[in-house]
Amino acid sequence: MDQERYSRQLILKGFGSEAQQKLSEARVLVLGAGGLGCPVLQYLAAAGIGTIGMVDDDTVSLSNLHRQILFDTSDIGKPKVQVAAKKLRLMNPDISIKDHHIRLNKNNILNLLESYDLIIDGTDNFESRYLINDACALLKKPLIFAAVSGFEGQLAIFNVKDKQGIATNYRDLFPIPPKAGEVQNCAENGVLGVLPGIIGTMVVAETIKLITGIGQPLINKLFHYHSLTHSQYELNISAGSNYDLPKSKADFLTMNDDQSGATASIFEEIDVEQMQHLQDQEAALVIDVREKHEFPILNKDIYQQVPMSEFSAFLQNNIEASKIVLLCQHGIRSVAAAELLHEKYGHMKKIYSLKGGISKWRNHFLKK
Repeated sequence: MDQERYSRQLILKGFGSEAQQKLSEARVLVLGAGGLGCPVLQYLAAAGIGTIGMVDDDTVSLSNLHRQILFDTSDIGKPKVQVAAKKLRLMNPDISIKDHHIRLNKNNILNLLESYDLIIDGTDNFESRYLINDACALLKKPLIFAAVSGFEGQLAIFNVKDKQGIATNYRDLFPIPPKAGEVQNCAENGVLGVLPGIIGTMVVAETIKLITGIGQPLINKLFHYHSLTHSQYELNISAGSNYDLPKSKADFLTMNDDQSGATASIFEEIDVEQMQHLQDQEAALVIDVREKHEFPILNKDIYQQVPMSEFSAFLQNNIEASKIVLLCQHGIRSVAAAELLHEKYGHMKKIYSLKGGISKWRNHFLKK
C-alpha cells in the first residue's frame, strides 16, 4: 500500500492504516457508468478500493458530458466502461479495475454480483433497480442505492442489518414497480449537471463507512437532497410484508420473467430500420409522443405529434391505422403510450415502440 498516496486519510483520527487496509481488500461493483457512476468510480479509485468493477453497455454521447465527468469530447462513441477503466488505471495504478461492457439481465446478474462484497446501484431505470435489488436480496449483498432527477437526489443503504437486526430493501420503499413511462428518469426529466457529483460523492462516503466501520451509515434510511435550496432530510425505512423476494435462483428467474414479460404481448420494440419499413411498406402511423418544446423537431408530415400530456384526450378519437409506431426521446414514454393504446384497442391493432428513441437514432431523424 502506497502510504504517501493515502497519507491524508491515514492521519485521520479514527481511521488510520487499519481502515485503509480494509479499503484495499474490498471489492465494490458499480452498476452504471453514467452521471452517478462517474464520480463514484473516481472517488472509489482515489480512496484506494482494492477492486472496482463497473457495468454499463452504453457508449459516450455528447449529451452525457455536462455531468459524466470521466469523459471528454474525444470519447464520444466509445464504450463508457472501457474509457472509464483506462482513466481510473491512470489515476490509481495500484488497484484492480474490471470493466464489464454488458447489459444486466436476469441470466448474468447473479454470477456477476457473487464476485463482489458491496454493490452500488447508479442505474436510471426501474427495471434495473428491481432486478438489482432482488438479486442483492437473494445473495445478501449490501446495496447502496442512489438516484437523481431534476434538482433532487436520493440515496439509501439496503440489505445491511441495523442494531435491531433489521435489514430493508428497495421494495420496502416501492413494493410494486411503476408502469413503464409512469415516472420519468433524468433522460426525460433533465438533471442539473452538478447534482450527480454531489450525490455520487455521498455514495462513496457511505461506501467507505460501511467497509471500514466508521461513522453512522444510512442503514434503513432514505436521504433526500434538493440542490436549489440545499435542503435535506432523512426518512426511516420500515420493513414491509406486501411483496415477495426470491428465495432461490429459480425463484429469481421466475419473478423477473413475470415482470419483464408482462408487456411482451402488448407491443413490439423495434429498431429504426424496422420502423422505416413499417412506414414505407405497411403504411404505419408514426406518433411522436414528446412534448412540443423538445428537440430535435421532426417533420410533422411524416411524424404525427401527440404529446404524452395530451395522449389520453387523443385516444378519445378513433385511430384508423392498423399499425402504429410510437417514439419519444429515449424509448420510455413511448412504452407508456403503447400500454394506453393497448388498453383501448387490445389486439385489434399492432403496436410498436422505437427502442432507444430518437436519441439513439438521432442521425436518422436529422436527415428527414
